[in-house]
Amino acid sequence: MLPISREALGVAWGALVALPLLARARRVETAARLGAPVVPRVGRRGRVVSGVHARLGRTVEMTGPVARVVRAVLNRQRARAVDRALERELPVALDLLAVGVGAGCTPYLATEIASQWAPPAVAGRLSAVLGACAIGAGFEHALDDAARDSPPLRPLADALLVSDRLGAPVGPALARLAAEERAALRRRAETHARKVPVRLLFPLVFLVLPAFVLLTVVPGLASGLERL
Repeated sequence: MLPISREALGVAWGALVALPLLARARRVETAARLGAPVVPRVGRRGRVVSGVHARLGRTVEMTGPVARVVRAVLNRQRARAVDRALERELPVALDLLAVGVGAGCTPYLATEIASQWAPPAVAGRLSAVLGACAIGAGFEHALDDAARDSPPLRPLADALLVSDRLGAPVGPALARLAAEERAALRRRAETHARKVPVRLLFPLVFLVLPAFVLLTVVPGLASGLERL
């Protein structure tokens, strides 16, 4: 009787885990048939891709609704990872731009300096802006394209564009933006820390407690039933 109980329990847990994925697959299949976009757009310039996501993306080459769901989830996670990296690195880039402008550089030269010393995610975006300018694009258009592809860069681009168009001093604005971004990072970190206990409830309820029941309660019940 005990092996049958374990098999039934395993089948029940497998069905419980598979039901949300199957429901999501049906929704994605319907959206694909109606022509709705499934995979979100991610900026192509300087995109940061983690090694785990890259290996998973190369592995998932099959077709079907489940594969489309997996690819959509990976793309969303990749886009969120890029945005989080830009948000973390943006205050440092703003400080570098403020130093360059304070030293007498134009916004373009300050961007060139920041692209050499900024953290990798922001440096890639700024290098893409300089590369677009090198092949004939205007500095304003290149900055606007970078901010459109990477929304976290919008405050930086707006400050540089105002200075480039109107000649207004941009140093105080960049310093203020850096302080605001650091405050926003602290608030997001505090919010994430408050969510950690709630997230720990899932492994506690669905993994630890079932394992405790299987190791303690089920053997006792099985032995009692065998005595009957």
